[in-house]
Amino acid sequence: METMKRKTKQAIKKTILISAVLCGLFILLSILSLEGDRQSHGPSKQALSEQVLEYRPIVEKYATQYDVEEHVDVLLAMMMQESGGRGEDPMQSSESYCGSRGCIKDPELSIKQGVHYFSGTLEEADGDVMLAVQSYNFGKGFIDYVETNSGEYTQKAAVNFSQEMYAAADNQAKFRCPREEAQKIDACYGDIFYVRDVMAYTKDASEN
Repeated sequence: METMKRKTKQAIKKTILISAVLCGLFILLSILSLEGDRQSHGPSKQALSEQVLEYRPIVEKYATQYDVEEHVDVLLAMMMQESGGRGEDPMQSSESYCGSRGCIKDPELSIKQGVHYFSGTLEEADGDVMLAVQSYNFGKGFIDYVETNSGEYTQKAAVNFSQEMYAAADNQAKFRCPREEAQKIDACYGDIFYVRDVMAYTKDASEN
């Protein structure tokens, strides 16, 4: 009788242990599934480089000077998209400064010009941040295009503008068109996904 009781108790303990393990596995799989769902449906977060983060004080300085201090995170994200914080012109603002690439050789001047140009696009875009960001890449002519057509920034407007500018170009060979998606639809003027990628970096900028 005692032997049977011991076996019964052991069986019960074994059953409880197995149930606990299965329950733990179920909870773990549920957590992993939820995390995977968040990653597949939410915007992906991209990390800013150390080089970009080191420029935050200078960006803040000129953002304050040009009254766009609330957009420091966006400006850092734009720098990340432009250069990753590398080189003498981290904001890639030479064209807006002198009309051609490579004329800026000083990172602080690059940042000052980049912030100044962004402040101008933001004002002309009536505070529409995404329109201002895309216009930093396309040029301020995109603002006029949007105001004439959709009235606000949309991805479709960016694609249409890029296609029209590319089609009208005298020398299409000067456009690098590094994105395969853009090549397929002849949208090689500027970067049609500039806003999407910049905004992905702002999540990291706000945490630093």
